[in-house]
Parts: sequence; C-alpha cells; structure tokens
Amino acid sequence: MNEIKIFCPATIANVSCGFDVLGLALESVGDEMVVRKTKSPEIRISKIEGQQLPMETNKNVAGVAASALLEKSNYEGGFEIEIYKRIKPGSGIGSSAASAAGVVWAINELLKRPFSKQELVTFAMQGEKLASNVAHADNVAPAIYGGFTLVRSYDPLDIVSIHTPRALFATVIHPQIEIKTSDSRKVLKANISLEKGIKQWGNLGGLIAGLFTEDYDLIGRSLEDHVIEPIRSILIPGFDEIKSRSLEAGALGCGISGSGPSIFALSKGEATAQKVASSMAAVYHAIGLNFETHVSSICPQGVKQIN
Repeated sequence: MNEIKIFCPATIANVSCGFDVLGLALESVGDEMVVRKTKSPEIRISKIEGQQLPMETNKNVAGVAASALLEKSNYEGGFEIEIYKRIKPGSGIGSSAASAAGVVWAINELLKRPFSKQELVTFAMQGEKLASNVAHADNVAPAIYGGFTLVRSYDPLDIVSIHTPRALFATVIHPQIEIKTSDSRKVLKANISLEKGIKQWGNLGGLIAGLFTEDYDLIGRSLEDHVIEPIRSILIPGFDEIKSRSLEAGALGCGISGSGPSIFALSKGEATAQKVASSMAAVYHAIGLNFETHVSSICPQGVKQIN
C-alpha cells in the first residue's frame, strides 16, 4: 500500500474534571487526510483545503508530527500529505490533534505498523507542542485509541483506554469566536488549593467508575470542574446560561471542551442530546452570536481508513 485516505476524529479534552489527562473521540466530526509514500526522504504537505494553515513542514502540526515519526523509523523514503480540514483551528475540539494524530496513524499503516499506539501518541504530541507550547496528550490519545482515554502518566507516558457506554452521546456548540490553546493556558493558575484538588480527584475517579459501570447518574454527578472552568468560562459568551439550559434539557453534565470556546454536554441517548443542542442554540440565537452545533456518538476506533 502506497497511499491511504483517513478520517481523523474531533475530540473533547478534559471532559470537565480531567484537565490534560482525559479525552474522548467524536464519531460524526473530523478531518480527512490523504498520505502517500514518496522516494524523497522528506515530509511534504502538498495540499490544504478548508482552512488557511502553513504549508511549511516545520510550521504545520501534521508536518512536525510526521517528521518525529520518520526520524525514528527505518524507512528510507518520505511522505506527501493532503489535509482536508473540517475542524476549525481554535474551536476547542482538537483541530491540531486531528492533524497530528491522523498523519502518524496513516504513516504507521503505510509502514505496516512498526509503532504501537502509545508510540504514535508521543509523535503526535510534538505537533501539539507546536500548536500550544505544551506536549499534551488528552486530545491525540483518544484520536488514536478511540473512545475515552486517560493519560495516567506523562513521564513515562501511560495511556489507558476507558470503557464507553453505548448510549452516551455528546453535544457540542461552537460559538464562532477563536480561543487559542496557548492563550487559554496563560490564564490558568499554577497552583490550586488542597480542597479543590480533593474535589477534582473525587470527580475524576467517579467519572471513570461511572463509565466502566455504565452508571449514568454517577457520570452526571462527576462532570464537575472546580479548577479550570471557573477561570476559562469567563472567556466564553453565555457559558453559564448554556450550561444551565443543557442540564434542564436532560444533559448528564456540561462543561468546556478543551480550551474552549466550544461547550460540550454528555447525555444518555441521542434524543436527549438533540434536545440539548436545541437548548444551547437558543442561547446564542438570543445573543445574536453565530455558532455551529454537533451531536455525536463516541467514536470507538479513533482514526480510521476510508475510501
């Protein structure tokens, strides 16, 4: 196989209580890429459609991630990359992660899988470092593994797949403003109180337990963020009202997707998730702010080959 076309899922990082360690992949939202082998031993981006992004390899997250993999491989050739962006940069649903995770997954397939999924995450993290100045894995891990993932440790890297209840659906609303991850990280405090830490650890443990046992009430009780949301929510128009209306519409919980400005909610069943989407949309209609909404099941396999 000399060429492969892939779907790279959008992702929701943090999932309220799991800052930088928890994430999930979406089924219905994502980018597409075409990656092909070349004889020249270099990474070349030949096409980008959908968004204005750098074509230079060292300035594009896909190029940086692909270069990190190529450097560690025994392959004597290179790769050409076409990127078809469906996820807007700065949307908070893993635009950079889709590019970085997608390209390393595709190259690994073309090379007959010499690298493990965890090794692919390490390469993709270099793309994330270019985008946000931090090599975080909470987006690229679910993009590569699928479903929910937990970054148990960064040093050494340890990724754990978390069970996903089948009836779980995500609703995402993206106000048409951009918040760069690097800027959103700057507003965060370096230290938190022990009291807040205890609450956060309890919620993270409760959420993971709820996912494994398919206890939707426990999932809902655990989708609380005492550390990041109080700070970042100030940057997102209408956040408090959207959260309140989402819960009234039946959502299990609601929070900031990644660094924002997108807001996510998790619900039991697609019908409830659609109802939540309508309640979210009503808030931005009233404000007069343009937006996009997505309702999606959780993507079980992550990046995948398509025709």
